[in-house]
Amino acid sequence: MSMINWDNQDGIIVLTMDDPNQGANTMNALYLESIKQTVERLEAEQEQIKGVIITSAKKTFFAGGDLNDLKAVKKEDSEKFRAWLDEGKGYLRKLETLGKPVVAAINGAALGGGLEIALATHHRVIVDDAKAVIGFPEVQLGLLPGAGGVTRSVRMIGITQALMGVLLEGKRLKPDKAVETGLIDEVVPTQADLIPAAKKWIEQNPEAQQPWDADKKYKIPGGTPSTPSFAANLPAFPANLRKQLKGANMPAPQRIMAAAVEGAQVSFDDALEIESRYFVELATGQVAKNMIQAFFFDLNEVNGERGRPKDAEPYQARKAVVLGAGMMGAAIAYVCALSGIEVVLKDISLENAERGKGYSENLVKKGIERGKTTEAKGQALLDRIKPSADPADAAGADLVIEAVFEDPKIKETVWKEIEPHVAPDALLGSNTSTLPITELAENVTRPADFIGVHFFSPVDKMPLVELIKGDKTSEEATYKALDFVKQIKKTPIVVNDSRGFFTSRVIGTFINEGISFLSEGVPAATVEQASLQAGYPAAVLKLSDELNLKLMRKIRVAAEQAGETGSGFDDNPGAIKVIDEMLDKYERPGKLEHKGFYEYDEKAKTLHLWSGLAEAFPPVSDPSAISLKDLEERMLFIEALESVKCRDEGVIPSVADANIGSIFGIGFPAWTGGVLQYINGYDGVGPKAFVARARELAATYGKRFEPPASLVELAERGGRFEDAELAAV
Repeated sequence: MSMINWDNQDGIIVLTMDDPNQGANTMNALYLESIKQTVERLEAEQEQIKGVIITSAKKTFFAGGDLNDLKAVKKEDSEKFRAWLDEGKGYLRKLETLGKPVVAAINGAALGGGLEIALATHHRVIVDDAKAVIGFPEVQLGLLPGAGGVTRSVRMIGITQALMGVLLEGKRLKPDKAVETGLIDEVVPTQADLIPAAKKWIEQNPEAQQPWDADKKYKIPGGTPSTPSFAANLPAFPANLRKQLKGANMPAPQRIMAAAVEGAQVSFDDALEIESRYFVELATGQVAKNMIQAFFFDLNEVNGERGRPKDAEPYQARKAVVLGAGMMGAAIAYVCALSGIEVVLKDISLENAERGKGYSENLVKKGIERGKTTEAKGQALLDRIKPSADPADAAGADLVIEAVFEDPKIKETVWKEIEPHVAPDALLGSNTSTLPITELAENVTRPADFIGVHFFSPVDKMPLVELIKGDKTSEEATYKALDFVKQIKKTPIVVNDSRGFFTSRVIGTFINEGISFLSEGVPAATVEQASLQAGYPAAVLKLSDELNLKLMRKIRVAAEQAGETGSGFDDNPGAIKVIDEMLDKYERPGKLEHKGFYEYDEKAKTLHLWSGLAEAFPPVSDPSAISLKDLEERMLFIEALESVKCRDEGVIPSVADANIGSIFGIGFPAWTGGVLQYINGYDGVGPKAFVARARELAATYGKRFEPPASLVELAERGGRFEDAELAAV
């Protein structure tokens, strides 16, 4: 069996990739055997061949490496895996040195390995279709392009352009941008034009070779480390990368840069060797396995059907009412209007509602200035948002999202005012971040249609929406909410009701842990460095200022009054001490009031850490006694342990939802693969090693680090956190 079909069209061989066993072509065992047979046949029949065209019968051109295989490979398999990798690269090298012109006719997305196959040809033609994107997303999975992608892109467009333009950020480039970058040569209007354009190029270029093969003195665009002008700027490359990574455990960008720079100083074939060495190191490492699990498998699960009945009617919101035109409500109105939904932005006064629409006006203005939208599209978006103080304007709305202050009485008032005006089957959503959905559902006449729809700030940038099912939320309402999240192009997780739900509850433990370091004499600058070095996108004290200490205490007090203890809100006495002193003694609640752990100017721009912190919370006399590793792991562990408790309590039924929710919603470090995958892969061993380390932390820093019984049991039987598939909602 072969996945590459051979068609001789007047001496031009059209090779059509079509894996019969799956919906996309990938670099699996069948591919390797197929490319081997194909290249050997091309070599044997070389004299009768005018040229070669590579295309695909799938909707995509080629999807890249088989991630199931990559996730499974172990360090002890390195030698065997390296041989497999080099064999595949060898066939691509034979293809580009065949002595005949080879063209890639790219009919759809060519990402990762697909782009590497295309770069091994002499000419690349792509269809003018927004879905026909190219790129190297490997860095987002903890990998590098290991089938020649680093080596060929550097030689084609230069070290700087390859690194910054395609390799380090994993950008997906549409056809016009791909041509501009230099990785694609030609764009044709339709798929029907691909093969004719490829044939024409072959006829016109019968002696085609790669430029580095045609000229032994070929110079890489922009120079190499031995070029004086380039060498002068080279030290800035790793320095800038370190600044971006902030010390986080992200080896892929570092190895990509090393492979690009080192490979540019040697021959083409030696550069391929260097690339292979780094790829094997990454592929057999734990970080890549974590990121593959999260950003491919888990992400596909949470965006999937979730057991949806086949006869379930798809839902599409047409008219939404957003209650509350504050920062969150205004932003929710924007993302709804951006997706084509008519929006009534309601507040207690028309003036407030119009001020809320100003949020969208500012975003549209910036989009036009940056060339991301046109004036016509921007105006159409704004025309879909109607500011209002009149509940009657909600007539016929099929979606309501309440985003008023976190006060149950205010929420009760707005729901009683608006519900009589909306459609009888409208989806009723609350953007609350902590208040139990079951209790809020008592404010409406249709609790089965009521669900938590928790957005994250800034709404226009944050990709996650946390859907919270109350005790009476129906399956139908949940699927409608999932459809809405898909409609606004966000990623959903589904959780069950609990104070703080999943995301707010878990991030609360991280913030409390970081704040508590101050009570132990850890200098504030060290606290911030530890959180950044662990891989968090925002330093913990700076994030605390953003969220506001008043709100933190309000949440804690509410939990205490409700008799809900031991759920991440009240079990860190060091944090409670610091928060209370910052509020009661120093009156520094956060950024909103321009004074918190940081100092701010009159426009709330962050200046620097508050100069009084050292006096307020005196640091230890010997900073060298502080274990940076302990600080980092305490933040990571406390969130992971709280997530296990959430799973035990049924708050987060799905492992995939926990992992994606923690990364996309609350900034758990991407290199871990998420809160539960972090446990799965801890120290390259898994739950058993995690439990042992948790007990060490508990002995030193407090019982909050004691592993739950369920986690101990999982470790003892050698289990892992995993979903067979997401169950029905």
